[in-house]
Amino acid sequence: MIFTLARFAEAFLMLRAQQGGLPIAWTPLVLVAMNLVYAVSAYPFGRLADRVSRNALLALGLGVLVVADLVLARADSWGLALFGVGLWGLHLDITQGLLSVLIVDAAPGELRGTAFGIFALLTGVTMLVASALAGLLWDRFGAAATFHAGALICVLALAILLIRRGRVAAQPIDRERPQ
Repeated sequence: MIFTLARFAEAFLMLRAQQGGLPIAWTPLVLVAMNLVYAVSAYPFGRLADRVSRNALLALGLGVLVVADLVLARADSWGLALFGVGLWGLHLDITQGLLSVLIVDAAPGELRGTAFGIFALLTGVTMLVASALAGLLWDRFGAAATFHAGALICVLALAILLIRRGRVAAQPIDRERPQ
């Protein structure tokens, strides 16, 4: 759930693009751009998830989110903000389907629906907390601080993943499923 703390509401992406000079009438284009990247890269990353280590792909998604946050922290134009938004969409694409696969892998068959429900509940609550904290940071310290905090939390999640991966690597690997 630490990862979800780094993913606050997409409304902050629209606000950042507005700060960079994007006219308010065009702000829906921010979500269009994010979802366009998400749509275009969905299939390739879905296929990749079937072929490579899931931990490696999750680490890649976290890394892309760090870069997206850093770009958005420095965005002084709406073009740079849209580039950061595109990276945000790419990170969503890398991680969203993968998180569902990890739930399927971890939950017993008879409890998968329950597992997805609990995951959705925890993700929603965590994202609500993340968005409230992002708003507080934005209000008190500015937009850059919000995105820097997101990047920092994401780096923390990446570090935990890598530490955990080291522990998992010491266990026997199920050759039927990528780790």
